[in-house]
Amino acid sequence: MRDEYIDLIDLSDYSTVWWEDIVVLAHEIMQHPERYTQRCAGKIMATLFYEPSTRTQMSFQAAMLRLGGSLIGFDNPSTSSVAKGENIKDTTKIVSTYGDILVMRHPSPGAVKAAAISAECPVINAGDGGHLHPTQTLTDLLTLYETKGKLSGLTIGMCGDLKNGRTVHSLIKAMSCMPDNRFVLISTKELELPQYIKKILDEHHAEYREEERLEDAIADLDVLYMTRIQRERFASQQQYLEQKDVYVLDEEKMKKARKDLVVLHPLPRVDEITIGVDDDPRAMYFKQANCGMYVRMALILLILEKSLKPAPLFKGEVRSDIKCSNEKCITNTEKYLPHYFVIKDGQAVCEYCDETTEIEKTL
Repeated sequence: MRDEYIDLIDLSDYSTVWWEDIVVLAHEIMQHPERYTQRCAGKIMATLFYEPSTRTQMSFQAAMLRLGGSLIGFDNPSTSSVAKGENIKDTTKIVSTYGDILVMRHPSPGAVKAAAISAECPVINAGDGGHLHPTQTLTDLLTLYETKGKLSGLTIGMCGDLKNGRTVHSLIKAMSCMPDNRFVLISTKELELPQYIKKILDEHHAEYREEERLEDAIADLDVLYMTRIQRERFASQQQYLEQKDVYVLDEEKMKKARKDLVVLHPLPRVDEITIGVDDDPRAMYFKQANCGMYVRMALILLILEKSLKPAPLFKGEVRSDIKCSNEKCITNTEKYLPHYFVIKDGQAVCEYCDETTEIEKTL
C-alpha cells in the first residue's frame, strides 16, 4: 500500500527529531562503518537521474554499496524509454517494482512527488528543479554538526543564486525550524530568495536581512553557504553572463571573516570560490561532500527499516479548475496528474512546487 512507504520528498514533512536521528546515525556510521556493511544485503536501489549529477548520484550509489545492497537505474534519460516519450508515471511504476527504494532527480519542480504517487516502493527526492534538495540539506546538517557542534544559534549567510538554488531553499526551510538561527540573504535583486521561502522564515519568526555585497556581510557570519550561479536555470546566455561573476569568495574576503567561520558549498563550483580558499581551514565543502555518503547511508537504513510513521503525500484537495501559475511545475507538463492545492484566503498553494496562485486569476 502506498501509505505504508516512508518517502522523503521534503524534509519539512517530518519532525526535527527525525532529522537529528539521521544526523546522529550518520555520525555513528562515520565512526564505525564496519558495523553496517551488510545491513542492506539483498536490497536493490533504483536511481532515476533525469539531470546530470556527480556527488549526489555517486554518494547514493556508494552508500547503498557500502551497506551491502545493489543498484539499477539510469543517469541519462536519453538511454531509457523516456527518450521515446514515456511519462513519469509509467517509468516510476515499472522501475519501482524492480527495487526496494527509488532515488530520483528531475529538472521540474514537483516531479519527485508526482513519481511517488505511482511508485511501489519508498521514494527519495534527489533534487527537483530549483525547488528542493532534502538529502543535500541532511548533508549540510551533518557537516554543521561535525564542524560547529550545534544546529541552532547560528548566523548563516546564503550567497549567490538564491532564486533557483534548491539547496538554499531546503536548508533555509530546515534551519528556520531550529532555535535562534539568523539568516543573511546575499544576492542581486534578480536572484533574490523566492517569496514563498521568505514566508516560511516569517512563519517561524526567523530573523533575516538582505544584502547585495558579500563584503558587507561576511564579518557577521558563523556559516557562509556559497552557491553556483546556475546557467541551466536561465532563459538566455546573456542573463546568465550578467550574474555569473557578481559573487566570488577569495582570500581577501576571507581575511574579513571570523576565525571560526565555516564555508560550505553544495558543489559543483565554477568561479564563485577561488582555488586559493581551498587551503583555508575554514573551507569545509570537501568535507561536506564526504558527509553526503554517510548521511545517505543513514537515511536509506531508517527508511528501509521503517523508523517512523510515513507522512502523507498530500494534505490539500484536488482542484481541476485551478492551474498552477508556475510554468515549470510538473503539473503543467504531465497533464494527467491530479492538481492538489492547499486553499487559504483566496489563494491556492500547489502541493507539488509550493507556488501560490490567486484563485480568481485562474477562473
